[in-house]
Amino acid sequence: MLVIVVEAAPPRLRGRLAVWLLEVHAGVYVGDLSVKVRE
Repeated sequence: MLVIVVEAAPPRLRGRLAVWLLEVHAGVYVGDLSVKVRE
């Protein structure tokens, strides 16, 4: 499991994180990454 917390991130970065992870709260992303995405 991966948890990422971002503050003052540009919209492009937030959008990219939302492609792979679930945004459970503003700026808090959680999820499981596949081997391909981790590399």
